[in-house]
Parts: sequence; structure tokens; C-alpha cells
Amino acid sequence: MLKIQELYKSYTFGNTIVPVLKGINLEVKAGDFLAITGTSGSGKSTLMNIMGLLDKPTRGHYWLENKEIVHYNDDELAAIRNQKIGFVFQSFYLLQRFSAVENVGYPLIYRHISQKEIRHRSMEMLEKMGMADRAKHHPNELSGGQQQRVAIARALIGKPSIILADEPTGALDAHVSKQIIDLLLELNQQEGITIIIITHDANVAKRCKRHVIMEEGILTTDAINLH
Repeated sequence: MLKIQELYKSYTFGNTIVPVLKGINLEVKAGDFLAITGTSGSGKSTLMNIMGLLDKPTRGHYWLENKEIVHYNDDELAAIRNQKIGFVFQSFYLLQRFSAVENVGYPLIYRHISQKEIRHRSMEMLEKMGMADRAKHHPNELSGGQQQRVAIARALIGKPSIILADEPTGALDAHVSKQIIDLLLELNQQEGITIIIITHDANVAKRCKRHVIMEEGILTTDAINLH
């Protein structure tokens, strides 16, 4: 599904070069449920941005579904991102002026699909998330957990190969956090969707199939969690 080899990323500030990723090697197989943990500043979000094709490495290799994509241009990366990757964020990033069903269908606007079909698929996805009765509600009318369910529906609407979740439970209380992880686990186990989660929450990491730890730009541990 995804393979990273000797991946480096540095940022330049004036005359100063700041290394962030220092030779990352990682392989994620189809159907994996992987947690990436580490302290703030360890490079987790930078790695997530590169895996999500939102940023490019300074050097190294990255294969997604057996295609090395490091040298693709921005338009090519955007097309792959839209087709292959679903994102879930801590802050939800729902469009406030849109209803829940409109937020879910938004990624399909760029796929030349009719409005009727987009709405049909969006309602199906909200139904799956237990949110069909909130379809016409705007984000400010939904709880944090409800907003995250809408965000997950939006991530799934394009039938991605992989979901990248950056602190998906970070803004939620413990009870709702467990519900969201239960939902992601169900999607992983029943539909085989590959999921990678960045999290500070040890309880979330324990529930994932695999758990890698980042320290100062290096992956230091790759553990299999036995359930």
C-alpha cells in the first residue's frame, strides 16, 4: 500500500537548515491500522503531510500503491490525493456555511458527478455514520463527536485506499473518543480500509494493530499490538 525509504525533510529559515525527518523507513500494508506517536516536534505531522501528498520530501523515496510519486508535479499529486487519500483532522475543518450533507459531498465536486448523485452518496455515507438525521444541520449545530463523524464520512466519500487521521480524537472527551476509534476500527476490520493515525493518546495507540514511535525525526519502534 505505502512504502517510504530513507526519507529526509528539512526546512530552510534564512541561512539556517532545520532537519525534521532524518531517514524514515516505513512500510504499510493494505488493511493495516497504524498509530504514530511521539512528542511534539518529533516530526509526526511532517511525515503525515508527506504521506498525504501535502508536502514533498527533501530526498528519499515514497511509493503509494507501487507507484513512486516523489517526482510527480503538484497537479498530479492533487489528483492522486483526491482519488486515493481521505483525511480526518483534530479540528474537523468542516465548512461552516455548508450543511453536513454538503460537507460530506464536497470532495466529489471535482469528479464531474451530478449533484443528485453526490447528494445520494453523501446521504448513504451519513447513514453509515449514524448521522442521517443531522444531514441538514450546519457544523455549529453539531457536537464535537458529531462533527468528527461528518468529517469521517467526508473522508470516505471518495472511496479512498487509505485514511490519514491527525489527532482525530484530540478535541473530544474520553467517551466520544472511544466511539470514534470504535468507528475507525469497524471500518478497518469490516471494509479493509488502511488507516494511519497520529495520536498523543496511549489508549488510542494500544487499540491499533501496529504502533510506531517517532523521536527527533526517526522511527524508533514498530510494535504489533495483540488483541
